[in-house]
Amino acid sequence: MEQHENAALAIYRLEKAKTDLKDAQKSYAENMPETAANRAYYAIFHAARAVLILDGQDYRKHSGVISFFRKSFIKTGILNESLSEIIKNAFELRTESDYSDFFVVSDDEIKKQIDDAAYFVSEIETYITQELELQRQGD
Repeated sequence: MEQHENAALAIYRLEKAKTDLKDAQKSYAENMPETAANRAYYAIFHAARAVLILDGQDYRKHSGVISFFRKSFIKTGILNESLSEIIKNAFELRTESDYSDFFVVSDDEIKKQIDDAAYFVSEIETYITQELELQRQGD
């Protein structure tokens, strides 16, 4: 893909992340904690995929997205280290709530997951905005 196609896809994925975050907040307000945990995780996942595509990388498997995101953007210091823990915790909570019988998400856990997702998406949006501006200046 060309740089402008990657930029368009990054913006699309970021918007998808924002929609998932709104869905998480709405699900929480409607007392659907497992759905809220799922949507909060997907907000994080799609935001991470938005960053990856700007770098020309694309993974569909969750483990690939998380691994490459952490390796290329956290360990290098490009993005805040706290994002690594957020994506790890969100993946674990989403997996438990989606696949474990009788798993109950506590109110504190889901509030934290949604707050963390909002922070994650915000940080990614800031990064993408800066990167796209640099690309425009380079054109």
